[in-house]
Amino acid sequence: MEKSAENISRLQFLKSLGLGGSALMAVYLSSCVNEIVGPSGATNTLDLNDAANAGLLSDGGYVILGNIVVANIGGGQYAAVTRICSHEGQKKVVYRNGEFYCSAHGARFSNTGSGLNSTGSKGLTTYDVSQNGSVLTIS
Repeated sequence: MEKSAENISRLQFLKSLGLGGSALMAVYLSSCVNEIVGPSGATNTLDLNDAANAGLLSDGGYVILGNIVVANIGGGQYAAVTRICSHEGQKKVVYRNGEFYCSAHGARFSNTGSGLNSTGSKGLTTYDVSQNGSVLTIS
């Protein structure tokens, strides 16, 4: 009989190791902070002509695409980072004053996702942004 692979969740795996209670939650929550949004290789597109993406038309503007913040960083360039802050895993990252910022505890990040203060020291997951005409592709 051929053995098939079984897919289990991270939580189920940690439970199988005998972790429980607060130890289980500490490991589970800390391991989820910088997860990639979507499967590896997944791409998202934004049409700059779509009214829902009007925030990207001006320097400093941004839009939220699921768990990704896409920002117009000026000079016809765009940057995309995870919306999930590396400090405590909250979905509070936005773009303001030329940098990514988490409104939960003041973590600050550069346009390349690097931390700019102690609460942002772990940095953010970044995504590639390419442009073809009026369409941005985030991957």
